[in-house]
Amino acid sequence: MSIQQHPHVAIRTLSCGPAAAPEHALVHEAVAFWAVRQPDTVAAQHGAESITYAALVHDADRLASRLEAAGIRSGDAVGLFVTRSIPMLVAIIAVLKLGAAYVPQDIRLVPPALLSQVFQDAGCATLLCLREHRTLARSVADANILTIEDSMHRGDGVDWIPRCVPPDSTAFILYTSGTTGLPNGVKVTHRNLCNILLTAPGNLGIRPGMRVSQLLNIAFDMSAWEILGTLCQGGTLVIREDDMQAAAATADVIIATPSILAQLDRDQCRRARTVAVAGEPCAESLAAHWGERCTFFNGCGPTETTIVNTMHRYQRGSGHLNIGTPTPNNTVYVLDAQCQPCAVGETGEMWAGGLCVTAGYAGNPALTAERYHDDPFLGAGWKMFRTRDLGRWTSGGELEHLGRTDDQVKVRGFRVELDAVSRVLEQAAGVEQAVTLKLDSRTLASVLTPVGADVRQARAHAQRQLPYYAVPAHLLTLESLPLTPRGKVDKRDLLQRLKRIG
Repeated sequence: MSIQQHPHVAIRTLSCGPAAAPEHALVHEAVAFWAVRQPDTVAAQHGAESITYAALVHDADRLASRLEAAGIRSGDAVGLFVTRSIPMLVAIIAVLKLGAAYVPQDIRLVPPALLSQVFQDAGCATLLCLREHRTLARSVADANILTIEDSMHRGDGVDWIPRCVPPDSTAFILYTSGTTGLPNGVKVTHRNLCNILLTAPGNLGIRPGMRVSQLLNIAFDMSAWEILGTLCQGGTLVIREDDMQAAAATADVIIATPSILAQLDRDQCRRARTVAVAGEPCAESLAAHWGERCTFFNGCGPTETTIVNTMHRYQRGSGHLNIGTPTPNNTVYVLDAQCQPCAVGETGEMWAGGLCVTAGYAGNPALTAERYHDDPFLGAGWKMFRTRDLGRWTSGGELEHLGRTDDQVKVRGFRVELDAVSRVLEQAAGVEQAVTLKLDSRTLASVLTPVGADVRQARAHAQRQLPYYAVPAHLLTLESLPLTPRGKVDKRDLLQRLKRIG
């Protein structure tokens, strides 16, 4: 890939990630490679249960055969409403082998009405579930329901042959919350996934013999980084039970949101050698803490750009943390309101291009047309995605994330970026995390962790660094921040708490 010549230096020299060729074009082919090369290696472990690569592929073939008999074909969508488990992995690989797309949801955490909405919106004809949730599944979908375990632990042969699957086939449909509050299903392809999971640094150095923790909700796109990133590279996935710390403690690689990572005890994770975070802003203090012992990556990118499309390897003692540079075969443009490139150091909106750009929203062509545009810099049919993230290029050629366009608020008539206020507070001594919210047209408030953080010192630091209108009027300390089921900070919960003290 090459960016067309453009008069702006940032487009010519900064926007394009390196070229790299993934070893496999299809996710399930990468898994099958390891099933042949190391059939008896443990692919995944969940408490006392485990499954080898050979058994994983064998069971997936059996389930794929059942799905095909039920009428599932390439291009179809299959609901995968489960909880973390080994059968969950079997189902994922089975659906991919058919060229179909799985639609993941945690059946215990999502209300039945929302599960039904997702099932219908994605156009699913079949629902896969665990045996224990079959009754609940019947209340969610009036469709063919298959129990995954019925295809497992069988020693008989499988005559089913994997179908020919084009790399641009949708691998899964991931539902985001959307700015309207209604779910939007993002279609992520095999090409999208292999590009980030099978090239450096997105592969995180995972290889046979390494253990990777599986901590995140299956409905969160970063869980694909854990699950598929491990299985595509011959590692062993350690699926968490109730104790998240226990799974992380035995892992060589930990992938998490900053909020989840902040809940883990680093000193109990003595095996960890690589840590990657994304999904929300990361405090530099958190990167420095883990970076003392591990290779630490900070990534950025919405679901629509396939997990992350920029990554930064934090350098211990560097004193700065950003979101780095575009990942291989991807581009990032910092553009102004007229979609013209911003100069180095100027703030603009980040647009993402290249192989990371997903196939749009399921059943929503209007929203797809609004957010996915023709890429004028790559041309030749390429698309770019409007992330609504604000950023700027540094003189060192890296990207700084400066919040979101929908994170800008007006306070006393001035425009304020809430994430920028939080980053300043996190620089105050003793503050580990900060979240800033708008209470009313004149008032900001912030929540700090840990509960013992010195509020007066933090406020004084903010007053030295920020204009008066951006200094939070209220500071609340908590031992830890409340999280959503996807492991991000629950801002609705925090806003309710702040309004009670405001």
